[in-house]
Amino acid sequence: MSHPQDKRGPSSTRDRSHRSTPPPAPRPPTLESLGGTAGFIYSTVPVVVFVIALALLSTKAAVIAAVATGAVLTGARLVRGERLLAASGSLTGVLVAAGIVALTGSAKDFFLLGIWVAFAGFLATFGSVLFRRPLSGVAWNLLHGGAYAWREDRQALRAHDIATLAAALVLGGRFVVKQWLYVHDATGWLAFAKIAMGTPLTVAAALVVAWAFRKTSKRLVESRPAEAIPPQEPKLPPHQGVSR
Repeated sequence: MSHPQDKRGPSSTRDRSHRSTPPPAPRPPTLESLGGTAGFIYSTVPVVVFVIALALLSTKAAVIAAVATGAVLTGARLVRGERLLAASGSLTGVLVAAGIVALTGSAKDFFLLGIWVAFAGFLATFGSVLFRRPLSGVAWNLLHGGAYAWREDRQALRAHDIATLAAALVLGGRFVVKQWLYVHDATGWLAFAKIAMGTPLTVAAALVVAWAFRKTSKRLVESRPAEAIPPQEPKLPPHQGVSR
């Protein structure tokens, strides 16, 4: 009695190999995902215009100049093909800051939004570490479909503690410095602090977060491909009958 042989060629082998290979892991946040280098530069130009105009003109004129600059830069970014959300981010901040100045009449309140956003960010990032749920790790897991017990891996958890604390340090430092300058009515120095503590520190924190993302992916995704998508057994063709 003989049975038909299960003939599996190279294509079947490739299919099984393809099924057992996990999809590529999402990339960690980079400078481009935060708006790119141009995004950071565009966000500082309206601030520089505001301070220069404030030294020469009235507070109202300085606010109008900053808003007009932000609108022109947003239009230029849209013409270049950037997405609306990324292109209009800096303009939104300028409009809110201008609204606060319009209500209070104080030029230093142009920086008030950034001060309290930094404080809120510090509370969120530092608090997440205290509760053993660092935000960078939460973000990594969300990008991977929430399918990994990353907090149970001590090295991964430690990496995200470090990354989230780096973000907390940047945000806390911004709040302390800018709040001190705000209390002392140092509007010009507030602008300098916004620029100096903006792009460089954000890039530094983003690099630490990217390191934590990469380390976690190596430990939980790349080193355990079989757990992500288990291989499937090939299906045998049904028996066609008995030959004698």
